[in-house]
Amino acid sequence: MIVRPKVNWLRMLFMWRGSVLPAIMPRLGMVFLVSLVAVIWRGQVLDYKISLNPAPFTLIGVALAIFLGFRNGASYDRFWEGRKLWGSLLNDTRSLARQASSLPTLPAKDERVREFVRGLIAFTHVLRHQLRGTDPRTDLQRLLSPAAAGRVEAATFRPPAVLAELGAWLRARREAGELEPITLVAMDQNLCQLSAIHGGCERIANTPLPLAYAVMIHRTVYAYCFLLPFGLVDSLGWMTPVITVLVGYTYMALDALAAELEDPFGTSANDLALDAMSRNIEATLGELIGDRPLPELPLPDTFILT
Repeated sequence: MIVRPKVNWLRMLFMWRGSVLPAIMPRLGMVFLVSLVAVIWRGQVLDYKISLNPAPFTLIGVALAIFLGFRNGASYDRFWEGRKLWGSLLNDTRSLARQASSLPTLPAKDERVREFVRGLIAFTHVLRHQLRGTDPRTDLQRLLSPAAAGRVEAATFRPPAVLAELGAWLRARREAGELEPITLVAMDQNLCQLSAIHGGCERIANTPLPLAYAVMIHRTVYAYCFLLPFGLVDSLGWMTPVITVLVGYTYMALDALAAELEDPFGTSANDLALDAMSRNIEATLGELIGDRPLPELPLPDTFILT
């Protein structure tokens, strides 16, 4: 995620980090070369004059802008839903940690309370690892008991396995008479919310936008950009490469940005900062149970927070 102070309009024109320009620069270079060839040969390929004018590009451009707008809206909706789910994760884990640390039958710094809260932290990290396809073993081994960490590592679906460990903790506290029935119900409802958050993140990660829709827009964008110089060369002359690259940047950047936002849990510059959010949850919950030292919150590296 890009984290940087607001800049004035002039600096924003030349901003590089976080924009999609580095990704599409080679494609814009190809568009420029095609435009240059079209100008030099006046739109003629071999002995055949490509007879195009701006009229069809105007009609196609309007339709293409509408479709790209829909696709970008759908991609941003996935991004924003992912952010809301992780915001709910922070709220629900805080609620559970507060409920566990305020039990009248257990001191807030009791090892049993600390075990439960560390299980909540482990759930957060395991969910992040699942969404990013990374190995959670280091976090599991430092947060859970060896037996619990072994059970979670052996599971195919690890976030539900961590929730099962937390559910077992609630059952044990109830059987020991340390948890009132009404508190048990309230805490179990919050555990169900964690399960719903996990399901929502899985739905976003495992259900991409329909491939046929993305391919159709992608092909149309590139066909439009590579044919545009032949429709403009007769009227614009040597300005054709400039205008073509400008139009190509608009459409290609929208296409590339939609593809990047479609998976908000990745590690590209504009994806959600799951590392930072996980560390923030760990620090918040650790403070409630008196853990010291608290993990340091990550800082942006050249304006990028992962």
